[in-house]
Amino acid sequence: MKQFKSLGREFAMGSQSKELFHNHSKEFQLLIKSIGDSKSKSEEDRIVFNQIQTLKTQLTEPNISNRNIKEYIITLLYIEMLGHDASFGYIHAVNITHRDNLKLKRIGYLAVTLFLHDNHDLIILIVNTIQKDLKSDSYVVVCAALNAVCRLINEDTIPAVLPQVVELLGHSKEAVRKKAVMALHRFFQKSPSSVSHLVANFRKRLCDNDPGVMGAALCPLFDLVTVDANSYKDLVVTFVNILKQVVERRLPKNYDYHQMPAPFIQVKLLKILALLGSGDKKASENMYTVLADIIRKSDSSTNIGNAVLYECIRCVASIYPNPMLLEAAADVIANFLKSDNHNLKYMGIDALGRLIKLSLNIAEQHQLAVIDCLEDPDDTMKRKTFELLYKMTKSSNVEVIVDRMIDYMISISDDHYKAYIASRCVELAEQFAPSNHWFIQTINKVFEHAGDVVNIKVAHNLMRLIAEGFGEEDDAKYSQLRSSAVESYLRILGEPKLPSVFLQVICWVLGEYGTADGKYSASYMSGKLCDIAEAYSNDENVKAYAISALMKIYAFEVAAGRKVDMLPECQSLIEELLASHSTDLQQRAHELQALIGLDAQIVETIMPRDASCIGIEVDKDLSFLNGYVQQSIEKGAQPYIPEDVRTGMENMSSFRSQDQQEPLQHGLRFEAYEIPKPPMQSKVAPVSFAFSTDIASVPKALYSRETHHVSSMGSASEAGSSELKLQLDGVQKKWGKPTYTSSTSSTSYSTSQTPTNGTAKVDDPTAVNSKVRDSYDSRKAHVEISPEKQKLAASLFGGSTKPEKRSSTSHKVPKASASAADRSQGSKTAGVPDELAMERKIHHPPPDLLDLGESTVSTGPPPVDPFQQLEELLDPSISSTTNHNTGAVTNTLDIMTLYAETTASGHSGSGGYSIPVSGDNLDLLYELSNAAIGVASAETIATPLPQSVKFSNAKDSVQKDAFVRQMGVNPSRNLFRDLLG
Repeated sequence: MKQFKSLGREFAMGSQSKELFHNHSKEFQLLIKSIGDSKSKSEEDRIVFNQIQTLKTQLTEPNISNRNIKEYIITLLYIEMLGHDASFGYIHAVNITHRDNLKLKRIGYLAVTLFLHDNHDLIILIVNTIQKDLKSDSYVVVCAALNAVCRLINEDTIPAVLPQVVELLGHSKEAVRKKAVMALHRFFQKSPSSVSHLVANFRKRLCDNDPGVMGAALCPLFDLVTVDANSYKDLVVTFVNILKQVVERRLPKNYDYHQMPAPFIQVKLLKILALLGSGDKKASENMYTVLADIIRKSDSSTNIGNAVLYECIRCVASIYPNPMLLEAAADVIANFLKSDNHNLKYMGIDALGRLIKLSLNIAEQHQLAVIDCLEDPDDTMKRKTFELLYKMTKSSNVEVIVDRMIDYMISISDDHYKAYIASRCVELAEQFAPSNHWFIQTINKVFEHAGDVVNIKVAHNLMRLIAEGFGEEDDAKYSQLRSSAVESYLRILGEPKLPSVFLQVICWVLGEYGTADGKYSASYMSGKLCDIAEAYSNDENVKAYAISALMKIYAFEVAAGRKVDMLPECQSLIEELLASHSTDLQQRAHELQALIGLDAQIVETIMPRDASCIGIEVDKDLSFLNGYVQQSIEKGAQPYIPEDVRTGMENMSSFRSQDQQEPLQHGLRFEAYEIPKPPMQSKVAPVSFAFSTDIASVPKALYSRETHHVSSMGSASEAGSSELKLQLDGVQKKWGKPTYTSSTSSTSYSTSQTPTNGTAKVDDPTAVNSKVRDSYDSRKAHVEISPEKQKLAASLFGGSTKPEKRSSTSHKVPKASASAADRSQGSKTAGVPDELAMERKIHHPPPDLLDLGESTVSTGPPPVDPFQQLEELLDPSISSTTNHNTGAVTNTLDIMTLYAETTASGHSGSGGYSIPVSGDNLDLLYELSNAAIGVASAETIATPLPQSVKFSNAKDSVQKDAFVRQMGVNPSRNLFRDLLG
């Protein structure tokens, strides 16, 4: 609904309101009236539904007049404002942005900025219109387009309009320049990298002649200063000069708001100066004079004047401190706190909390006002006051503040804020606790009243603090602390309902220290623990802590040599847990039974008394297994491979099996394509049928891939069709129902894809301030302060000592940060003879034209033309050289003999490739190329034909073949006889 607030602002404008609602039809007025008079939501929905059906019909009519289309779009806006779907009319709003009529264009831009978001599918349809309108001669059209730019242009379309927007920064109209700055600011918010080179334009706009353009430039500069304040320290003097001119009322009167000169520009400048002056004494010294002027001249009788004063106090608290400014800010805070307006009191408490960081004595001047806010019935005021008290806590007032916070925590029902107050109470108790007894009592109150929302870490810290103490070296204080904890927990057990986390702490303390001082017997403690387990039988965590506490108590008794008399209720509890569905409870019960029957010395070794503080040494190297490992290695076991080495080996194996794994991967690949190599002109020399017996070894992965390609080509050629057709065998169907996919087909990858200010004229601000101060002082002189309030103020503010923060005894165990080493994927490939590598580059499987998935980039040259091979065969002068590979014996092959052999044998080695010799329509060149591929991929030695085989004139046969093909006739088997003899 935030989108339609701007619509309301457009409607509220006088001229725009007349423009939108002037001379509307009677039907439109009746629609608005009927919706306003509807008595139920269902009646309203019925009216809107009928209107939607009517609009769908009306928008489809041809030649709609300008008046009607404007009314229809406004009706769509009204329907969307009521929460109904009007997406059927979005395209019509986009269409009228293309019109030349100014009224329609403005209505269209207003509608699309409210209907669409920056990632909508229709955005692409208005980018071209926006580009054209940004170059329009009418500044009204340019302003409308810039409004749409700020709302609709996303990160992908920023480059399309960025040059035009930058050019408009020098437009003659100040309204255009202002909106261009706003558009650049929007670009910076969406994609900072796209306008990073244009940041200097924001600096230049600070010197613009129009204050509106200068004010618009402050917003992007504030964002830039927030990110990197050091880069804009040189603008401190510029900002101070601008602020000084504003305070001295040098801007036009139309920038005044309730007699305040440009207050919003002042607020923005004060925020920027607060960031630039933080911790910088030199920059802060330039600001002192103008800040004092603002405090002196601001009018405190209006809301906008108080807003400027509050922002000025925030700036004073952020920059390098100045005593005079702090005193003036304290006077303003006093006026806020003395006011009867709750909003001003709230601002005073917040501002006081900011100044306390610089001077703790400031709060003492307003102690009575703070107490009044603490007792205020307004809950928001109480919460803000508690934040102030948290900041001013020290060892002299921690008891009063924490007690007040606990009382407030008990009175509220908001679990979120209750947990927040509980964490603050625990934090203050750990830092400023005056005694151990007070600390335990305070934590017990927190757990008792907010245990369900307290973080479990607080319980663990409490148990550790009780076990380790508070840093004292006296053992007597240790035992006194633990005894007081046991006493308090036994007393708390009488409460009807306790939180689960608190009960876990109680069970742990009773089990560890319940019988330590000898005041309570083991039977008494075990009975209390059994009562806890029985009363909270549905909580497995409480029962687990209770049975563990029983185990400790009985173990201490056995270790001391005393006889263990287990109570009947304890025995029944153990029997119940032995049959529990929880394996954890079963294990604890079995361990308790086994522990009781052991020898005293063994029990003392297993569970020594007061061993919770003893550190456990962890042997990360598992050195006790060295002997076992050595024996296993001697017997033939494989040694342990470190993780980094093992990862490298996995990378190697994955690289070698990359071809087999690629078809199984599903997802986008983001690695860059390889740079294609320049095509190599391959020439095939005349070959003979003398095969060499020296066969080069081919890696298994390479062989399986090539045989896979050959088999897929063979299956395609067995169709025996004379026409060129798509190879659909084994191709996965992309549309419609899924079909069968053969194992030889290549895998196809799929991707899924504020209150109103008064306007009364006031006197001089200084006179008003003095009057308010005198009135408050006179009122203060007549009001009697109750002794109880005076005592509370003395407790909160009476201490003059500096806060002494106690170091928390919660020892933080440093965690080993395991830094993951960079894993480099090294790859080595086995050497392959150049002849086989050349065959791999030459022969490729036919492309899958329906495979819309990810294709493998091929860097080899295109396949060799079979006609060129035949021409080279007939004219040896064409190919007079042959590439030889060093260290590899290569023999020339006669392609005719090769074809004859493969035809006679019907198959080629282990490649499983067969050439069909039957059929009326057979493509000679396709057969020859397939035959060459089959022989190149097979790892067998073909048996040469006898030398007595004679051939006919091959040149004549080829000429016949070429002539017949020119006539449009495919060669038949007789031509093969002529060619092959």
